[in-house]
Amino acid sequence: MNRRTDIEAAVRAAPPHALLAALRTALISVYGALAVDLHLADYGLRVLKSLDRPDDEPLSLDNSPEGRAFGSQEAREQQVRHDDAVDHLLPVTVRGERLGILTVRLPQPLSTPGVALDLAHAADLLGHEILVAERDTDLYQRARRTSRLTLAAEMQWQLLPARACTAAEFAIGAQLEPAYAIHGDNFDWAADADELTVAVTNGMGEGIQASLLTNLAVNALRNARRAGIGIADQAALADQAIYDQHRGASHVSTLLLRFELATGKVGVVDAGSPQLWMQRGRLVRRLELDAQLPLGMFEESQYAVQEFHVEPGDRLMLFSDGVYDAVSPQGEAYGERMLARSIQSTRLLPAATAPRAVLADLAAYRGTETLDDALVLCLDWFGRQRD
Repeated sequence: MNRRTDIEAAVRAAPPHALLAALRTALISVYGALAVDLHLADYGLRVLKSLDRPDDEPLSLDNSPEGRAFGSQEAREQQVRHDDAVDHLLPVTVRGERLGILTVRLPQPLSTPGVALDLAHAADLLGHEILVAERDTDLYQRARRTSRLTLAAEMQWQLLPARACTAAEFAIGAQLEPAYAIHGDNFDWAADADELTVAVTNGMGEGIQASLLTNLAVNALRNARRAGIGIADQAALADQAIYDQHRGASHVSTLLLRFELATGKVGVVDAGSPQLWMQRGRLVRRLELDAQLPLGMFEESQYAVQEFHVEPGDRLMLFSDGVYDAVSPQGEAYGERMLARSIQSTRLLPAATAPRAVLADLAAYRGTETLDDALVLCLDWFGRQRD
């Protein structure tokens, strides 16, 4: 009997809403599990929420064993108090996208290193199946919410690719705030065998109008990108689509980057307010780019590509104006000095968690938990290993 194959077959045969139930039944049958639970990270990346016990108190990402396993992305084992059992805390992650933590309780005698590896495989399987199942059920998205999303936020979250992604050459993480009421800020990325394209957009205005504007811009950029054209023409075609719709009354600030995975050469189009910063070693600096017109401001705008290179170990961070224009209760702007300090203070964090840490620092600076629309994207460059 191949235990992994049996578990895979059971989970993949389950209805989209019953993945956890199918996995629980299989783990009880095959490994003698005493309990199997799944906690999913909420939209704000602050807590972990139980999938099938929504009324349970959420678990802190900072002050719980499950939260620490989520943050470290390492499987952990924890002895159950007053019981001869062990909890296995297993990250549920798909290509760098951190979904949550699977907890499997086993009797102590059955908790072996080989079984632990099988459980990690089960957590990986569950993550992939959840992403597929989300096309057909709202269960997993509902479970991530600590409060109701505004309609504008719902539209923006549905537009995103993920919150993190890893590959041999790079790792990306990004976060939007306020998570449950975002308006016009957005990020997007896509990679193939040869290149990675990253976009940060900021539609003007608030609420539904800002979200609709950003939706138009992101989909216009995707349409052009999927046609196989360069980022200058992507910007020009999106610019025309927005102008045709709004005749210059609304526009979108955009920063577009295209990375050659083999060489580290980067092309960039700066069409508006998002800022680009680089950390190389201990040096942190803002990359000064040639400012070009935001998308949709004028008819038939033309865009030019600038170039620079990234080296293995470099970190790039992209910020919307809701970050660097934020002010303290004393009226002092967050500005470049605080940005540089925040980048330095988060340099040891992985790309997937650095944006959340920057936004937490920003919230403390502002003296309020409620942020204006703010976006942080972090990209760590590893480069391609040469044979």
